[in-house]
Amino acid sequence: MKQCHFDGLEIETIMTGKAGLTRTVGEIEELHVSETPEDLYYASSHEWVKAGEDGIATVGISDFAQSELGDVVFVDLPEVNTEVSARDEISVVESVKTASDIYAPVSGEVVAVNSQLDDAPETINSSPYDDGWMFKIRMKNEEELKELLSAEEYRESCD
Repeated sequence: MKQCHFDGLEIETIMTGKAGLTRTVGEIEELHVSETPEDLYYASSHEWVKAGEDGIATVGISDFAQSELGDVVFVDLPEVNTEVSARDEISVVESVKTASDIYAPVSGEVVAVNSQLDDAPETINSSPYDDGWMFKIRMKNEEELKELLSAEEYRESCD
C-alpha cells in the first residue's frame, strides 16, 4: 500500500495484483470495518466461526486472511466425522503465494465440508464469509467460543 496526499486528502493506493485501486483513507477504514462481520467469532490464526443455535459452528477464513494469501488455488478440506480439538491443524489453503494451515477454532466433530471449494477454491477470495465457508463442526463445548475474539478485538489484532 502506498499513502499519498492529493488536494488535501490522504489517499492509499492498493495494489491487488490485477489492478491498482485508489481510495481515501476514510473509505479504506470503512471498507475494513465492513469486512469483519460483527456476528462472528474470530481466532487469532484468522479463522472465523458462526455459531448456530443447533450447536453447529460454520468455519472459514477471514477476509483479511484471504487478502494476505492472494488468489486461492487449492483447499485441502478435512474428512467428515473427524474429531478435532480446538487449535488442531485441520485443513490447508494454498494460494499463488503460499500455503497456510487452517486450525479448528473449537473442539468437536466435523459434520460437513464445502465440497464446492474442490472445483472453485477462489470462492474463498470472492466470498469468504458466505459461499467460501470451509467446514462445519458440531461443537463439544460452546464455552470455547468465549476464548475467541470479537470482531473489534480481531480488527485490532490485524492492525
